[in-house]
Amino acid sequence: MSLFATYQVGWIGLGSMGLAMATRIQDHLQAQGLPGLHYFNRTASRGQQILERGAIQCQSIAELVQKSSVICISMSDDNALKNIIQQISSTDSDLETKTIVDTTTVHPDTTKEVAALLSQRGASFVAAPVFGTPPNAEKGELMIALAGPRREFLNVLAQSFRDVIAQDVLIVSDLPEKAALLKTLGNFVVAGIMEIISEAHVLAEKSGLDSQLLESFLGKKFGDAVHSDSSRLTTGVYIPAKGQKATSDLHLAIKDVQHGIDSAEAVGTRLKVAEVAMENLKRARDYSDAHGGRALDSSSLYGIVREDAGLDFRNDIVRARPEEEEH
Repeated sequence: MSLFATYQVGWIGLGSMGLAMATRIQDHLQAQGLPGLHYFNRTASRGQQILERGAIQCQSIAELVQKSSVICISMSDDNALKNIIQQISSTDSDLETKTIVDTTTVHPDTTKEVAALLSQRGASFVAAPVFGTPPNAEKGELMIALAGPRREFLNVLAQSFRDVIAQDVLIVSDLPEKAALLKTLGNFVVAGIMEIISEAHVLAEKSGLDSQLLESFLGKKFGDAVHSDSSRLTTGVYIPAKGQKATSDLHLAIKDVQHGIDSAEAVGTRLKVAEVAMENLKRARDYSDAHGGRALDSSSLYGIVREDAGLDFRNDIVRARPEEEEH
């Protein structure tokens, strides 16, 4: 059973992640000769890419809800998600026939709150936070965690997502907030690994050990994921060229890591590594503000670790860029 062949799917939110996922879904629908993806985005021009592929633009959330039975959401943060859920809950549509699938990274308490709000209107809710970057989404290489009360539907959703937008899908729990918690823990681990790799590279540089040798070791010992994180530092991805967007936005990383710190505090424990990473992420944000709001990657905590060791925020690769001469 295919989700896309059985249900009319709608999509709300076309940020970098949302657009990448929606594009893959629309391409799949078109290839299968199925009706186009209904979509809504506050900035209508963001949908031009999928409109040209056959997707169907809705003029309002109410219209999308009325025309869709499964409604996927991809927003930037908790407040944006709450706003969308409130609008969905306020529509005149019979929500008892609707399933809301939220891919946004939010605090577990936010997931619990919006699930309860939708339940009051009779709607089904599935938390489906995604692990990965926009380039991963464009290639269909995401990991998705699913949680919700309807296991049979989760199985259909898992297989359908796996075929189109995800490399792997985990069914976590019948409680939606548990998927959000897993995503929060995943973000904590990612931030912690980046902090450790940053410190390792700075020690290597200060001690005269070749960074490529260290990077090669990290890849061979700890695998492709750690090697990829290391290369974000050594190739300068952590500080994009002026005028370029970050692969993984610093401000969203701060939001995500804070969710982990707050979740730990709520149950009487601490994520001490996350607290260290958070301090460096916030200081990287200060660096961005001091340089005209320059876009920084979530790995830019590396620049702060460098500064604390008496090095330039920018490594040799970054400083060698022509535009950096005006720094």
